[in-house]
Amino acid sequence: MTLFQESFTLPSECRDFVEWHLGRSPYLFWAVDLDTLVVRQRIDRAAMQLDGLLLDTYRRQPHITLDVCGFPSGEPRYPDDFGPELVHAQCLALRAARLTCFEIEIGGLASFSSAPYLALVDHGGGLAAVRRCLAVNGTNRLTGAFTPHLTVGLYAGAWPAAMVHSRLARFAAGEPLRCRIERISLMSYAPSEIGGPLSRVGSFHLESGRMRWHDRANQLIPDFQSVLRRLAR
Repeated sequence: MTLFQESFTLPSECRDFVEWHLGRSPYLFWAVDLDTLVVRQRIDRAAMQLDGLLLDTYRRQPHITLDVCGFPSGEPRYPDDFGPELVHAQCLALRAARLTCFEIEIGGLASFSSAPYLALVDHGGGLAAVRRCLAVNGTNRLTGAFTPHLTVGLYAGAWPAAMVHSRLARFAAGEPLRCRIERISLMSYAPSEIGGPLSRVGSFHLESGRMRWHDRANQLIPDFQSVLRRLAR
């Protein structure tokens, strides 16, 4: 929900939401990893524009969330659990689509009710094409209207929307940043840390159609080893 529909921002609580994760960890999702110096600098400037309004514990690297997987499990029990077959099928769909590299554009500062973000333009529909590959039976696990964005932080309090809008409007974004997207990443985070850092589990390279797994993959569940072997063929 955008901030324009609210009278106040929605604050984030800095606590362990054990009722959600039920002791499960990590949480996995697909994203575009945009952790580069020029992108970090723009996000840092945006965060400074909202100084005093954001949680100071937010440590997530710049990224564009594409779709969620959930909690990896050899024996899924909950709706947000998933087995290695999901990732295997998604990688095969990405490979079959023969996607090419594409460009996105990073623009100005906007906001959801819970978080400010840098707006994006999906030139050529590259992000949309990737999301179609990640969908299961035509449906993405990340529900709701998809707004590609770069999160700047999380609001620390219920701030008046009018005041926040005024701060947003004064942000001088400068020239749009164009970024060439050559890969998408399977990323993870510890659900007990609100806004904690991300780890890259694997990277799917668009030109080659190959998935490269990182050390983090070996620390998940044993069943992922079979996925690694199948995808390496």
